Amino acid sequence: MAWLILFLSGALEAVWATALGKSEGFRRLGPSLVFGVSLIASMAGLAIAMRDLPVGTSYAVWVGIGASLTVGYAMVTGAESASIAKVLLILGIVVCVMGLKLVGH
Repeated sequence: MAWLILFLSGALEAVWATALGKSEGFRRLGPSLVFGVSLIASMAGLAIAMRDLPVGTSYAVWVGIGASLTVGYAMVTGAESASIAKVLLILGIVVCVMGLKLVGH
C-alpha cells in the first residue's frame, strides 16, 4: 500500500508543479488553489509512505515520478519542446524509479 500511496503522491507532485507554473506567481486564483491543495496532499502522501519505506528511496521515487510527469505533460501540451533526447532521458528516470521499486528494502 505504501508504494501505491507514493506513486499517487508523485503524480500529485506533477499536478502542483504544473499548477504553480500556471498560477503566474499566485496571481491566478484557480491554479493557485490547485497548487495548494495538491501540494498538501502530495506531501501528506509522501510522509505516509515514508512510514514503511526508506526515506531516500521514497524521496527519489517521488521526485522521479513528479519530474517525469511534469516534463511529459509540458511536452504533450506544447509548453516545452520535445525531442528524442529528452524523451529518452525521461524514460531513463522512469527506469531508475522502477529499479528502486524492484530492489525494495
